[in-house]
Amino acid sequence: MRVVLAEDLFLLRDGLVRLLQAHGFEIAAAVESGPELAAALAELDPDVAVVDVRLPPTHTDEGLQCALDARRKRPGLPVLVLSQHVEQLYARELLADGGGTSRASGAERGGGGVGYLLKDRVFDAEQFVDAVRRVAAGGTAMDPQVIQQLLARRSGDDRPLARLTPREREVLELMAQGRSNAAIAGKLVVTERAIAKHTANIFAKLGLEVSDDDNRRVLAVLAYLDHGR
Repeated sequence: MRVVLAEDLFLLRDGLVRLLQAHGFEIAAAVESGPELAAALAELDPDVAVVDVRLPPTHTDEGLQCALDARRKRPGLPVLVLSQHVEQLYARELLADGGGTSRASGAERGGGGVGYLLKDRVFDAEQFVDAVRRVAAGGTAMDPQVIQQLLARRSGDDRPLARLTPREREVLELMAQGRSNAAIAGKLVVTERAIAKHTANIFAKLGLEVSDDDNRRVLAVLAYLDHGR
């Protein structure tokens, strides 16, 4: 699996390179600036891009914008974004990006493999590597803190969301992180059948069509929570 990595801090970039290589990834390029990232994504056709939001020369959202531009040129390019803090605007922009078809399964998905993690997660090697693999396979990996803020942002005045039970909200948060029903069942120590029932109730209450496609359902729920009807 070929990775293009963009991180301007040398020590963190070098550490990520070593970590990914130790888990069997091939580093196609490890760059430190927006222009270098744009060139690498255009020329190397990686399986996944792992990108810091803020890169030189602007140190604003250079990394994110380069990744989004690359996805417009190659729809569905898997992108895992790293950020120092939860920045909801950037998370929304990434999730709102266009559609595509998973190269791994050919399944329809709403925006290709995407992920948004805080840099603190990098220090949990297993969690970080799992996120990279999930995104590369066309799935979703959202930081729990991002999900909590998106949920809290609308929980006060959103009637459909207010109709969810505490257990359904818990399941929704785990769904939004990109977890399958089986993974949620294991986390909550209940049966997968119980989670399937909660999932159906969530979609019904939010007015969303029930789907067996995990990635599409997560993106649909997040888009609804963030933008409303």
